[in-house]
Amino acid sequence: MAKIRITQVKSKNGKPERQKRTLEALGIHKLNHSVELEATPQILGMVHKISHLVKVENI
Repeated sequence: MAKIRITQVKSKNGKPERQKRTLEALGIHKLNHSVELEATPQILGMVHKISHLVKVENI
């Protein structure tokens, strides 16, 4: 399965609690923090919901 790198590029301050929890569930803890995850449908759905806060790169 393909891997993706997800990097938080915008602050989660002032965003709905659901979006904050989605960032935490992906393993992103602070601004400019990156994680590498498998590109499963579940992960891609989570990334789609917070796409305005993160940058996604294919690895």
